[in-house]
Amino acid sequence: MNFSTSLRMSATAVALIGMCVTGVQAESLKAALTAAYAHNPTITSALYSVKVASENIALRKSALRPNLGVSASISDTFGTDGHVFANGQTAQTGLAYNQTLFDNHKTDADVEQARALVEVANQSLRGTEASVMLSVVQAYMNIILNTQLVTLTTDTQQFYQSQVKAAQDRQNIGEGTKIDVAQAQAAYANAVAARESAVAALQSAQASYAHWVGHKAHNLSSDFNYGTLIPTSVDRAVSLAGKLNPTVLAARASIRAAEAGADSAAAGFGPTVGLSGAVGPTFSTPGSSGSSGVQLGGTVKLSLSVPLYAGGALGAAQRQANLSTIKSNLDAQAALDQATEQVVTAWSSLQNAAAQIESAKSAVDAGQLALDGVIQERDVGQKTTLDVLNAEATLTTSKEALIGASANRVLAAFNLIAATGRLTARDLALRTSTKSAAAYTAKVEDTWEELHTLEPLPRPAWRR
Repeated sequence: MNFSTSLRMSATAVALIGMCVTGVQAESLKAALTAAYAHNPTITSALYSVKVASENIALRKSALRPNLGVSASISDTFGTDGHVFANGQTAQTGLAYNQTLFDNHKTDADVEQARALVEVANQSLRGTEASVMLSVVQAYMNIILNTQLVTLTTDTQQFYQSQVKAAQDRQNIGEGTKIDVAQAQAAYANAVAARESAVAALQSAQASYAHWVGHKAHNLSSDFNYGTLIPTSVDRAVSLAGKLNPTVLAARASIRAAEAGADSAAAGFGPTVGLSGAVGPTFSTPGSSGSSGVQLGGTVKLSLSVPLYAGGALGAAQRQANLSTIKSNLDAQAALDQATEQVVTAWSSLQNAAAQIESAKSAVDAGQLALDGVIQERDVGQKTTLDVLNAEATLTTSKEALIGASANRVLAAFNLIAATGRLTARDLALRTSTKSAAAYTAKVEDTWEELHTLEPLPRPAWRR
């Protein structure tokens, strides 16, 4: 039996207990994930982070693009020529042009670094999506778990209440003692406290659900079709993590960025060739020179610059970049090790939860038989009230273990999916558009515009 089939059977087993909140219009886990993906602001914020990083590509490319500008100035000159005082005004306006023609390929390295950092931001977006979805699953399962616990503790409370009455009735006819009544009352008080605790935990889970999903929970169902998302073996899961885990891929993109940064720092030692020019009219009135009128002129300059010494800045920049490259490689290895650990942990938790479910189901069946037998023996005087209370406590513990193990198995399954890098809207087949900045990045790669944005942006609320 594969894990996906076994998981579906576990979800069915929970429903058969009779304590799962379901309804005609049940909100499935997939529907909750879809709502969270479409509307959660944390994911949208990460998407804008990718777009912000994309603009660095255009910023880096601008280093080799022409710069045009218009300038204007006015000046007044005065002085004496012998005993004659003279003054005049001069006004200048013109068009200026500056462009770096060659910078030893430093800009090429800077652009490559910017592209690598966009990939880092993209993987961070995927990591944020997975984190939000795990939080949704956690909140979703917490509601189901705590709803079941509220139902269980309510039933337990009613059972102990009936035991209090039964103990009092037996005391009244001389078949019981005050100790039996006190023991039943103590168990009932503990059951009341347990139910209140379960209700409080359910309210907290409902608040967390509204936070992540964007609306209140209603009629949740624990059924989920995992399809092929669950790997068939732990080795397969580890292999997928090495290829798809967003943290691993972000670390590898960081290596690219660091290597490009090292190339950029090395290029700083090379020559730079620049072209500049200006053209425009000059307006002047008679001054000390006695000349006046309009003159049209311009300049063109080709320059070559080769750094010889920069106070140690160039060497420090290159050493820093080389150290960053070494660090990024170590970080990538650490990220891969961490992803492998997450996979193995989630896989072990999945297997453990399956074993716990089977054990708890057997314990519930045996506990129910034991309780029924103890009650019958108590009724004929062979067992005491304390024996009944202990048997009920044991059965309740087994039911709680079954509820918890069933929820833990779903959480372990999604943790495993996240660790393998497949907890995405596309892999989950969510019915919503995929959040991606790929189109925006492609536009940034080719845009030269200066005055307008690539697309309309929402106006901040505090500016409205």
